[in-house]
Amino acid sequence: MLVDGRSGSGKTELARAMVGQKPELQLVRMDDLYPGWGGLEAGSQHVHDYILAATIRRWQRWDWAASEPAEWHVLDPRRPVLIEGCGALSRANRALAAYAVWVELDEQTRRERVIARDGGSWIDRWDDWAAQEEAFIAREHPKSLADLVLDGNEVTI
Repeated sequence: MLVDGRSGSGKTELARAMVGQKPELQLVRMDDLYPGWGGLEAGSQHVHDYILAATIRRWQRWDWAASEPAEWHVLDPRRPVLIEGCGALSRANRALAAYAVWVELDEQTRRERVIARDGGSWIDRWDDWAAQEEAFIAREHPKSLADLVLDGNEVTI
């Protein structure tokens, strides 16, 4: 299953709630595997190559403090996987996933949520990250690939 949406839309809280309801789900957070601030595309490809299309499903954590790849995590092949993050819902990824959700929310509310959640720790990176999101959305049209589109205002943060 894929849960996608822009920063601050509520996808992480939705994924946590889903895992709370179905603890057999293995949660993979794309924030843990993006290779740095310019890594949205690489993160999406990582999901495809190493989780969805792989014989042995696994992912490599990105060490944000050291700015380098870290350890690999092997997923249990008997348990379903929930992948959450912007870039999860590409056309290639959707073709290999059983279900997909897009979380939609306006920019002002998303920005306010990010500031409330993270303080101002990455607000200076907002525009660069948003540009990556916009390029991904323009190319992949993830909202149109979703089985379900949720209003991020209805996702409790």
